[in-house]
Amino acid sequence: MNRRRFLGTLGTLGAGAATLSLWPGISAAATGADTRLLVLLLRGGLDGLHALPPHGDPAYARLRGPLALAPDGAQAAWKLDGTFALHPQLAFAAQLYGRGEFMPVAAAAPPYWGRSHFDAQDCVENGTDAPHGAQSGWLNRAVAAMPGVEGLAVAAVMPLIMRGTASVETWSPPLPQHVDPVLLQRLEPLYGDDPHLAAAFAQALGNQGAGMDEAADAGMQMGETGMSMKPGAQAAASDDRMAAKALARGRLPALMKSAGGMMAAAGGARIAFVEDYGWDTHANQAAILVRKLKELDDAYSAFHDAIGPAWGKTVVVTVTEFGRTAAINGTGGTDHGTGAALFLAGGAVHGGRVGGQWPGMAPGELYQQRDIHATTDLRAVFKGVLAGHLGLSDAVLAEKVFPGSARLARYDGLLRA
Repeated sequence: MNRRRFLGTLGTLGAGAATLSLWPGISAAATGADTRLLVLLLRGGLDGLHALPPHGDPAYARLRGPLALAPDGAQAAWKLDGTFALHPQLAFAAQLYGRGEFMPVAAAAPPYWGRSHFDAQDCVENGTDAPHGAQSGWLNRAVAAMPGVEGLAVAAVMPLIMRGTASVETWSPPLPQHVDPVLLQRLEPLYGDDPHLAAAFAQALGNQGAGMDEAADAGMQMGETGMSMKPGAQAAASDDRMAAKALARGRLPALMKSAGGMMAAAGGARIAFVEDYGWDTHANQAAILVRKLKELDDAYSAFHDAIGPAWGKTVVVTVTEFGRTAAINGTGGTDHGTGAALFLAGGAVHGGRVGGQWPGMAPGELYQQRDIHATTDLRAVFKGVLAGHLGLSDAVLAEKVFPGSARLARYDGLLRA
């Protein structure tokens, strides 16, 4: 690996050969056609009504007040159709939508409809109909069902979604030395159910990259953070500092750029996972999401450029654990809700349209008189992508990847013919 390649991927590291634990009877043909899948989890609960404003719903402006966005005015959203638009910061996503490579799905949620961050995230990741329904993750089980396919988790600690019998490589960028990601993971359940501390802890996680410039200027080297390089990869301290500074300027775009570079490489992972924090917006939501949605949009662009020609065979699924309340609260934010927005991006996506069934925002249409009523199970979308894009059978999806989901039909029509 030469120095230019190293910098181009912010350190394409640790993608050694994996030995998979395979289920009997899974055909080697069920591996797709050199396709790629990346799942991006936005932890904290992205407000789907802010990212995908339903400007055409008569109740939207009344419930949202100053948070309401419309496809006209000084901060015009990107109009998609007569009902929906995209947040003004999602400019690249809007371009992809125009090219038919981006598809929002409205009112989507996991089977768990409670308001605990960590129970909801557990349900999203374990792939069953309840929190703690499995000790392994559905994306790991999908990797295990595909002989010869490698998995990659771009995360400091192996996330539940990628835990299981299949061997999955992990990679993470340099963190400030005073942050121990294992400690953060252990603290999450302690803070998550505390009504006073949960929001502050989520915000701290979202800001954990703030000290990276200081660490980089102090000469932090990737080798000192416990990361392993592929044989022969050499990088000077100045290169490491450049990578750390790039991450500090925009952590999610840098992670997605790295994932794209590693997935584009010959023999690279075909199934990958990236996570991002800081999406819990109980107060000052408009300002926070201007920054966070710009980072998300830049992340799509960075991944698109890094994966190169393989973009045409790629699907990126962006999910969050739950949505937010339909009405704005007293501090300019929103609280934990139910129905959220899911985004599909990639050259393999049949986009240029909004999916899902919109339930409406009138008082009689809200779940528990406060939330968007979820009409699409996230697992139905996951099934549609895994079946149509990666070639997994309905039997494998219902029995192995999403156990107990035989009655849940997959969401078809998500992919280009």
